[in-house]
Amino acid sequence: MRRYCFCVGEPCARTDVFLCERMEGVTRSAIKRLADEEHIFVNGQPARAGQALRTGDRVEAEIPDPRPATARAQDIPIDVVYEDADLAVVNKPQGMTVHAGNGNTEGTLVNALLFRLDSLSGVGGAIRPGIVHRIDKDTSGLLVVAKNDRAHASLSEQIASKTCKREYLALLEGVVKEDSGRIVTEIGRNPADRLQMAVVPTGRGKRADTSFFVEERFARNTLVRFALGTGRTHQIRVHAKYMGHPVVGDPVYGYKKQRFPLNGQLLHAFRLEFTHPTTGERMAFTAPLPEYFEKILQIVRRDL
Repeated sequence: MRRYCFCVGEPCARTDVFLCERMEGVTRSAIKRLADEEHIFVNGQPARAGQALRTGDRVEAEIPDPRPATARAQDIPIDVVYEDADLAVVNKPQGMTVHAGNGNTEGTLVNALLFRLDSLSGVGGAIRPGIVHRIDKDTSGLLVVAKNDRAHASLSEQIASKTCKREYLALLEGVVKEDSGRIVTEIGRNPADRLQMAVVPTGRGKRADTSFFVEERFARNTLVRFALGTGRTHQIRVHAKYMGHPVVGDPVYGYKKQRFPLNGQLLHAFRLEFTHPTTGERMAFTAPLPEYFEKILQIVRRDL
């Protein structure tokens, strides 16, 4: 168990805010869970996450050692686009988390893969077997899954060396003027909200490289193809916001008032290309846009 102890120098409105500013990588929701389990103390007494602090207060936090976790197989239908002895390519639906995390251990892609496939690599550990790369819960589209450790190592190296090509289609707010472009920034935790990512000053994040190509313009929106040069958390969504054209339906980085009743962002991993770890063959896969995405495109086309 890790223990932290801090002294309050200036009054602070909330205990969770105070601790988040001092404990790297710990979110306010995580602080709340710790407080609910009586791992947060103010002046030696169990404290609430929203408890106000005064100058001179002693704040202590305990982070218990992680409990071993193992994902279990679940009979959940998934769209396996391709499969052989080394790998599988899966078209993940919107709304499905890739692997367990933040208390979510059921209904993930990993749970479905454990039921559907005969083997998965062990490199990702007990809760992420086979997972070479991820896409967000509310982003749909293609992922490659490794069925053994040798394939996992090869595919991971291809992603790191940028020989694995990943392309996305997104419907953006507004009309993008440039036909194409490249965005290179650093992305890190948003200092104003640690649950979000943001473009941050040089030296405060990790390099993020995204290329974009306009596919179709409408009166109020633009269909854009994105190609990843790096794979940072929420990279396309953050860079779309940075462009001034956030992804339609994005509940985190998009407009607060959305035009369409959606369950998440209109962002789809439509193309995946890599070299097969065993045969050396160059392989490419595409996945059509989901029906809900196509319906919105039909509506915005009528805006013209």
